[in-house]
Amino acid sequence: MGPPSGDGAQHMPAVARDGGKTPEMRGARGLYRSLFVVGIAIGPHVAFADASMDRVLQKLEPEERAHQACSLRGLDAIRKGTHLKAIDRLKTSSRNRATFKDNIVVANGAAIRANHRWYALKYKCAVTDDQMKAKTFDFQVGAEIPEDQWEDFGLWK
Repeated sequence: MGPPSGDGAQHMPAVARDGGKTPEMRGARGLYRSLFVVGIAIGPHVAFADASMDRVLQKLEPEERAHQACSLRGLDAIRKGTHLKAIDRLKTSSRNRATFKDNIVVANGAAIRANHRWYALKYKCAVTDDQMKAKTFDFQVGAEIPEDQWEDFGLWK
């Protein structure tokens, strides 16, 4: 879980993945993820946010950049393509690690949070050669994940 904000709420990055190589890289990733959350909060239609997001994505390693591009596209696609309301988080690797090969991210153990509930998610996402944009995002939302399993999958309230 994230650090307390002082108001009793827990704040987590919009997209969480396992990994990190050095303390410096983990710190940089935290900064980039914080900027990612700010970009989502501002909204995808604001030119400044788009430009800022592009600068942040360019600094990430190709695989991380692909995961983030797919998460951005995925949040929008799932909001438009399902009955779920108040979708605010997508975790690419909750039940098992997502893979990245040949500019395709496959996440068979992802999760999506909607209205403070988590749901199983599978998706396949193709990204551009520079990993800056998702070209396609095919997904399947599964069953609700019971709250007593959230901790096992690294999920939060």
